[in-house]
This record gives sequence, C-alpha cells and structure tokens, in this order.
Amino acid sequence: MKKIVLILGVALSILACNKTETDSKEFKTAYINTAEIIDKYEKFKDEDDKFKVKSEELGRPLEAKVRAFQNEAQNFQQSARVKGPQWAQQKGAELQQREQELGMEQNALIQQLQQEGAVLKDTLISEVKKFIKDYGKKKGYDYVYGTGDAATILYAKDNYDITKEVLKELNETYKATKKDDKVATKEEVKK
Repeated sequence: MKKIVLILGVALSILACNKTETDSKEFKTAYINTAEIIDKYEKFKDEDDKFKVKSEELGRPLEAKVRAFQNEAQNFQQSARVKGPQWAQQKGAELQQREQELGMEQNALIQQLQQEGAVLKDTLISEVKKFIKDYGKKKGYDYVYGTGDAATILYAKDNYDITKEVLKELNETYKATKKDDKVATKEEVKK
C-alpha cells in the first residue's frame, strides 16, 4: 500500500512539473521598438508638420515686431546724433522697455508652444498605447514589451519583434481615418 501511495505521489509530482513547463511555454510575448514607431508612424509625422506650421504662424507677428524694433533701433542711433542727448536718453529708455516686452512676449510664445507640443505628444502616445493594447489582445499576446530609447528590454530574439506589424496596422488605420475625414469634409463643403 505504501508503494502505491509513493508511486502515485511521484506520478502526481511529475504531472505537476510537466504542467508548469507547458504553462510557461504557453505565454505569448513580443516587443515593439518604440523609437521606430515614433519615427515611422505617419500620424506622428503629419501632426509634427502641422505643429511646425502652427508654430511659424504664431511666431510671424512677433517676428514682424522684432524686425520693426530692430529698424527703430538702427534709426535711433542715427537720430541720436541729430536730436541731442536728452532725446536720445528718453528714446533709449523707450526702446529698452520695448525690448523687454518683446522678450517677455517671446518667452510666453515659447512656453505656449511647449505646452501645446507636450499635450499633442501625450495624446499621440496614449493613442499608440491603446492601439498596442488592443492589438495585443486581438493577437493573443500575454505581454508586449517596449524597447528603444527607454530600453525596457535589453535583449530579445528578433522573431519576437512585432514592430513592423504594429506599425503597418497603425498606418493603415490612420490612413483610413484620414480618408474618412477628407470624405466628411468634402460632404460638408457640398452642403
């Protein structure tokens, strides 16, 4: 009887060990090169281009003010000789005040652009994370890791890299929504 219990115990422990091995082999993992996603995802590129255009548009009025200020400063040097030291002192103080105001306006514009850029970047990254989460669920992955600039993975076999697959689907999804937006815009124009 003791031999049967012993044999049964050994058999159960062997089965338990085999089950653990098969469970660990059933995990489906992959990784994505996040730097490559950022470089090659078309929406990132398009939004970056739009942001650059917006930055230039917001900066044009300030650039015009700076050019006008520079012209006035050059004229000041020439006029100071003719109009005398009292006028030069008064006008110099005015120019100095305007220079400070332009500097503050420039700093405010830079801060506004940095904030808007950070919000845009965070929004895009959140969209990509959500997409990857949905992609991982759809493809049956237990884990999808990120690698790239953040280097959350130091080594992985290349066959676990799904970056190109995810990038392809991301770009296809973006192109489809872009086409839908264009169709919707054309229909609104017709009305």
